[in-house]
Amino acid sequence: MIFSQSKAPVLEAMTQHLQNRVVPFDVPGHKGGRGNSELTDFLGKSCLKADVNSMKPLDNLCHPVSVIKKAQDLAAEAFGAKTAFFIVNGTTGSVQTMIMTACKSGDKIIMPRNVHRSAINALVVNGAIPVYVNPGTNKELGIPLGMSVENVKKAIAENPDAKAVLINNPTYYGVCSDLREIVRIAHENNMLALVDEAHGTHFYFGENMPVSGMAAGADMAAVSMHKTGGSLTQSSILLCGSNINSDYVRQVINLTQTTSGSYLLISSLDIARKNLALNGKSIFYKTVQFAEYARNEINKLGGYYAFGNELCDNNAFYDFDKTKLSVHTRDIGLAGIEVYDILRDDYGIQIEFGDIGNILAIISAGDRALEIERLISSLSEIKRLYSKDKTGMFDHEYINPEVITAPQKAFYSNKRSVPINQSSGMVCGEFVMCYPPGIPILAPGEKITDEIINYINYAKEKGCFMTGTQDMKIENINVVEDK
Repeated sequence: MIFSQSKAPVLEAMTQHLQNRVVPFDVPGHKGGRGNSELTDFLGKSCLKADVNSMKPLDNLCHPVSVIKKAQDLAAEAFGAKTAFFIVNGTTGSVQTMIMTACKSGDKIIMPRNVHRSAINALVVNGAIPVYVNPGTNKELGIPLGMSVENVKKAIAENPDAKAVLINNPTYYGVCSDLREIVRIAHENNMLALVDEAHGTHFYFGENMPVSGMAAGADMAAVSMHKTGGSLTQSSILLCGSNINSDYVRQVINLTQTTSGSYLLISSLDIARKNLALNGKSIFYKTVQFAEYARNEINKLGGYYAFGNELCDNNAFYDFDKTKLSVHTRDIGLAGIEVYDILRDDYGIQIEFGDIGNILAIISAGDRALEIERLISSLSEIKRLYSKDKTGMFDHEYINPEVITAPQKAFYSNKRSVPINQSSGMVCGEFVMCYPPGIPILAPGEKITDEIINYINYAKEKGCFMTGTQDMKIENINVVEDK
């Protein structure tokens, strides 16, 4: 490699371009912000001037051959991959590319059911068939865990014709599977190993972290750089190992990714990679220190449970991401979403998400000790002011689905709209989710049950933000018509 990790090829090319004071007779139409003063005042002149279109000196994201190619090569080196691709339509795009690279219509793919919506969306688009491995569950917390090795072995034995195994690592809650072993088993059975590492960028740069996808020998890994890597929202990196035809992957990416790649996002990926490569160890050391301190102090409050690696069981909870501050709230009589809302509305604190029984706060080196203390003291006060009897609260986040038909077939089938409360026993024709985290309660092709309906109603009652249905009020649901 000619360039060192201290270089940022896209940033350097952008800087040179701006210094050249090129007269723009191309898009975007705001012309460096001059055409929209309100936007310029809001975002700043530097941002608007850097919002440019592809041109020879700046390369082209669809077919990179110069500065973007060099930046991607540096990213591959930093992450320990053979190749890396900059993705500007989120890690959604990275996950979908992995699945669409590994599978075509009718092919089977083994995956946990607690995948992000983007994975199932990919199945709807390309027609691959999911073989779901139900994740383990922690009964105390009510949360889904990772995939156990034994369950993966069983799924492979029953579906030897599957093309790939997709692994979430880590989950939203910081739970990690035995990634090395699952990758080994997949390869032993001539299947690709794909890793959704949306929340695991730091695994590549921090010390004493759970194993990363590339280090575990995975074939492809989707890394959400904007979550914990410091790039702009919607920017992601797709990593590929030596067994993957990267030229074909690029073609798959271009099926769905924009032809007008944002240089704000592209340059942010380049700059963030440089920062992680040079400073990642110290960044994530500080992050872990903050998270561990908060975890210990919250557990001293009583009522809450900020869980950690004490729950590791060498199985479906194989390892834990120590940067995650996941807190169980049900023992104070409040759903996670209720604590989420109170923190935001009454204390001016925005956390990542709240679900039925837990909250997640994303901790980073960008936080300050004072803000960590503010979060802890706010949780203490919420307990004092709002805690109540937990009797009657829902005690789990995940319901094992019954898959009746393939997602693509169900999504494109003839459907009719019925009230959700009257849909029990029918086959769902669309998605229902609490977002975030974006793990479907129902996906196309799954049987609607009384338990699922009760969960949806409970989530709505507690104030969860529901998405996925055509009906914006989430009162009706599209079901597959009987033939």
